Amino acid sequence: MTPSLSDLETLARSAGEIVRSGFEPRPGYGRRLTIEHKGDIDLVTDIDRQSERYLITEINRRFPGHGIYAEESGNNSNGQSSVWYIDPLDGTINFAHGVPIFAVSIGYEEDGELQLAAVYDPMRDECFTAQKGQGALMNGEPIHVSKQDVLLNSLLVTGFPYDVRTNPDNNFDNHARLMMSSQGVRRLGSAALDLCYVASGRFDGFWELQIEPYDVAAGILIARESGALVTASTGKPLQMGKAMSILAANPQIHAQILAKINQNIKE
Repeated sequence: MTPSLSDLETLARSAGEIVRSGFEPRPGYGRRLTIEHKGDIDLVTDIDRQSERYLITEINRRFPGHGIYAEESGNNSNGQSSVWYIDPLDGTINFAHGVPIFAVSIGYEEDGELQLAAVYDPMRDECFTAQKGQGALMNGEPIHVSKQDVLLNSLLVTGFPYDVRTNPDNNFDNHARLMMSSQGVRRLGSAALDLCYVASGRFDGFWELQIEPYDVAAGILIARESGALVTASTGKPLQMGKAMSILAANPQIHAQILAKINQNIKE
């Protein structure tokens, strides 16, 4: 059985309600969250797990036999032609600190091609969606990339790897270079929202190094369907099956950003 875009939006909004209801805007005041460390600065909460458990249960019930690549449960796609990419709470560090910038991200791939996507921000009630070849939407209204064609006048966004303290490809050099070449570079802490904000013209471009497919699958399709050029940060095509370095921007400034990014990044 093949899902519809409405299926993805329903799942994202329902998982988003789990996330929103667990959010604590004043962490430390009667804290209810359970927080664990997967790494020095890589967190997971009980809300991540509740959201993911709901999504996996519903997908398995409604679409049996489909593969699922989820952040907390890992990759069990096992070569299936139908694969779901799930980040049940993209922006966990923000969430854990009471910062209301996070989202649920769901992408659906068929025969190696992204077909459907939904990214839901429960704090702003903004649901970004896309179907391949049908354009991108936010709460049902079409969205498009910006028309900015001068890098110096652009607003960009980026992120940094969890092993930033030990990884020589930590993105600091690119960040500094592009800070000096644009109006500014933001770091929101949610790659899914970064891509959706490029798609809606709020940002002109986004790049990040060594990010996982479940973080960006949905955002990639939404950005592409809004008119963004989405490639590896080397300019080559993306490879969805593994960690990747990504660059997404409106077509006018994509090459200008690419020229500022190191060309020796490992894909």
